[in-house]
Amino acid sequence: MSEVIIEPIEAYGLSSQNRPKQLFSKVGVVGCGSVGQTIALMIAQKDIEVVFVELTEANVAHAIEEIDSALDKMIERWGMTPGEKRAVLSRISGHVGFDCLAGCDLVIESIRSKSRERRITSRKEVFRKIEEVVSPECIIATNSTTIVITELSSELEHNERCVSLHFLTDTPNARMIEVVRGLYTSEEVYKRVIQFVQMIGKEAILCEESPGLISVRVFVAQLNEACGVLMEGVGTMSDIDKTMRIGLGQVLGPFEMADKIGLDKVMRWMENLYNEFGDHKYMASPVIKKLVRANNLGRVSGRGFYIYENGKKSNKLIN
Repeated sequence: MSEVIIEPIEAYGLSSQNRPKQLFSKVGVVGCGSVGQTIALMIAQKDIEVVFVELTEANVAHAIEEIDSALDKMIERWGMTPGEKRAVLSRISGHVGFDCLAGCDLVIESIRSKSRERRITSRKEVFRKIEEVVSPECIIATNSTTIVITELSSELEHNERCVSLHFLTDTPNARMIEVVRGLYTSEEVYKRVIQFVQMIGKEAILCEESPGLISVRVFVAQLNEACGVLMEGVGTMSDIDKTMRIGLGQVLGPFEMADKIGLDKVMRWMENLYNEFGDHKYMASPVIKKLVRANNLGRVSGRGFYIYENGKKSNKLIN
């Protein structure tokens, strides 16, 4: 009788080293305020693991609580089942410290600072900390719109892997993401980022590097013009918004959109663009400055161009 040869079945399978890896299986987000939360949700809903970094454990817990609440609202609108919510939450984890970013294929910086100088300094520091823990192949991106990626990545060892990805977080159902290559960005990284945008169900809008990109530059110019029309008495605030919604097909009028974004954020955009270009069309209207000085910042404060009750626009008129 011939000898029976027994061979381990593992020899005929793919080893862990040779097993093909998903192009983007783990994505990091640095800064999980309202913008970071929306980005994390967009990505986790597409079966991708998301880890986010915050300054304190309290901030981590608050971010998870806000994400949980956002998913509950989706369930209430029949946009998700409880089972799908649990699956999405299982793919999101928050941490203090940058070590959790090890193994990420992409890390997106989404921090917030008030002054322009502080924003640049803080973001450069974040980029350096990211580079210390990720592999040279990991792509590092910023969600900033008015600070260019070339400036933020100029001091990194591998700045060829840096890009700008602008998620329209104020309209998360938007089907596009602005993609910007910097002076150092490699062609390979640029193509990989476009693939990532397509993976999460969005269309990549390719922009040349410029503060404000397309969306912010056009929006703030429109808002300033709307404020001018309002101050001249050509039309009421409500009628101006209605004209842009009904007449030109916008989902929200310029005043409604500004309230949703937050007037303090809009004014920072305007200040950055005015400092960059010196064009008066970017200088914040006195109407916007007056509201921000009064801390009437839009939906977040309950009062902006309009009054809001329980997050919804009220019929009450501003005095």
